[in-house]
Amino acid sequence: MGTAEPTASRGWKAKMRRTPGGAIAVKTIVLVSGLFFILLGLALAALPGPLTIPPILLGLWIWSTEFAWADRLLERAKRSAQEAWENAKRKPVITGLITGSGLIALGVGLYLVARYDLVDRMLELAGLG
Repeated sequence: MGTAEPTASRGWKAKMRRTPGGAIAVKTIVLVSGLFFILLGLALAALPGPLTIPPILLGLWIWSTEFAWADRLLERAKRSAQEAWENAKRKPVITGLITGSGLIALGVGLYLVARYDLVDRMLELAGLG
């Protein structure tokens, strides 16, 4: 699994760390990219079904490549995800219906956002557009 200390002397992170300010840049990139997926998973939590788990696990995995605390958190999250998967397998029809309805709701939501330019309207309301 991921570790807090880099083990490879090659790769983009190792090359970047050798530049001035590179270590901070690597941590920042890892932090922001992991945060993106964590927030995506939390946003998907509004939908029914297990859609929230994969992005959160991906975000934690990204963080675990750089931060030891995230590696420990990832292990706990994996256990929780495994339990959720086992529960979903016990009732596959119900789980499928819930997940399918969640995906349909996501599609309808994306359609409405695009159809009524909701992003532009929200930016205008916030004074950013």
